Amino acid sequence: MQHRLVLASASPRRLDLLAQIGLTPDAVDPAEVDERLIKGETPRRAVVRLAKTKAAAVAERHRLSFILAADTLVFVGGRVLGKPREADAARAMLERLSGRNHRVATGVAVVAPDGRVTTRLAEARLTFSRLSPAQIEALLASDEWRGAAGGYRIQGLAGAHVVSLTGSYTAVVGLPLHETVNLLIGLGFSRP
Repeated sequence: MQHRLVLASASPRRLDLLAQIGLTPDAVDPAEVDERLIKGETPRRAVVRLAKTKAAAVAERHRLSFILAADTLVFVGGRVLGKPREADAARAMLERLSGRNHRVATGVAVVAPDGRVTTRLAEARLTFSRLSPAQIEALLASDEWRGAAGGYRIQGLAGAHVVSLTGSYTAVVGLPLHETVNLLIGLGFSRP
């Protein structure tokens, strides 16, 4: 029996990444969950918890389907950089990241049609070059900061400022492909 694949996210980047490996979800059904961090929660634990919460919420609406969910956070030092709501917040994030190391963690969760749930964490460490005020303004003018954790998209203009990256590039984009494929296969998903 062929089961459906439902992506619990409205992210076009996650859809693009799935397409890159030949997967097209049968449905896209974004989860509406509270994404606030719990006091004392680490970013790594938060992304796994949030991915699992999103997958569970969507699984309630799509019985007998594989549900795929993910959540991504950018953090530098002990501070989480969320998705900026306005250009000034994005500017502050880019200034904070300029010339520094930071980490990106993405949690992935899959719920199988029989209710089994598995999760994985993928992480990357990045270093940005020192950004001049003009470079920051160019990044802001591109509008790529909108809806992007940390105020940047590595697959966009910000990619030119990445000096080093250790770990999963696709986790930085928003869906670690290696972990995603292994979770799906491990739960019995078969490609059409």
